[in-house]
Amino acid sequence: MIRLAAICLLAGIAHAQPPPRRYPCRRAPAEILIDGRLTDAAWKRAPWTAAFLDIQGRKLPRPRFRTRVKMLWDDEYFYVAAELDEPHVWATLTEHDSVIFRDHDFEVFLNPSGDGRNYFEFEINALNTGWDLFLPKPYREGGKADNTWEIPGLRTAVAVHGTLNDASDRDRGWTVEIAFPWKAFASRAPVSRPRPGDSWRVNFSRVEWQIEPGAEPYRKVPGKPEDNWVWSPQGLINMHVPERWGYVEFVR
Repeated sequence: MIRLAAICLLAGIAHAQPPPRRYPCRRAPAEILIDGRLTDAAWKRAPWTAAFLDIQGRKLPRPRFRTRVKMLWDDEYFYVAAELDEPHVWATLTEHDSVIFRDHDFEVFLNPSGDGRNYFEFEINALNTGWDLFLPKPYREGGKADNTWEIPGLRTAVAVHGTLNDASDRDRGWTVEIAFPWKAFASRAPVSRPRPGDSWRVNFSRVEWQIEPGAEPYRKVPGKPEDNWVWSPQGLINMHVPERWGYVEFVR
């Protein structure tokens, strides 16, 4: 009965939600310098995604701050660039594989097979602290996160446009660059480098807390839950519904 209820719930989501978003991921003309600044000429070839929406969809209020992403690929890497507008750039976690969404964060979800199985998640904060994990299937189907998965050869960088953890001024935000090596996924699932015409199920999420000046120098506003803003809306507050993720189509 529980499984039937879950199927009915997801059927309702699919009926209510618009189609998943799509993005044409172009080939990079040259390897990209990962410094977080998005100034490489290659990024000019890549369009921005539409601005993120609330995870539940367009019926919810528009996010307070804009988030958008660009993507490129080459023979070695899948490149992701993110721009997060933010008046108070804040981060506290410095230990790898911390629960990064306890800070403001940016998250990447990758399902190369497109079947909702064997998918990968990566989270990063403004201190360039990362958390990588693998799920053989979604939590609602009994999946358990594998935090032992690491991404060999991963390259990440963050640039803060303002001052990190300074409540005395207003910032413009932060930008992120990530290069995922194709070979990094092989330890958990058979993933081949894509060819033109292939597509992956992909989504991006931003967790944003309401904060105020405090002793550290910020604190979360008591009683206020986090906001979840995403590229392709899920229809509910749950990123682990891969069938609602967007499509990234690899093109030349």
